[in-house]
Amino acid sequence: MELVINGVKQELAARTIEEIIVHFGLAGKPVVVEADGAVLTQEQWAVTEVREGMRIELVHFVGGG
Repeated sequence: MELVINGVKQELAARTIEEIIVHFGLAGKPVVVEADGAVLTQEQWAVTEVREGMRIELVHFVGGG
């Protein structure tokens, strides 16, 4: 299905937000997820189903100096 992730349209076979996190290799990393304007807690990722055209923002933090 087509999703808009960080402003870019992408075709993914993911069913949940958690699957998207895994797809992008972000599992276990500090990530903030916004789906259609709502910020989701990590507990919501596995139960939040994605749907065609959903707009998802993934913000992850990178250390460094």
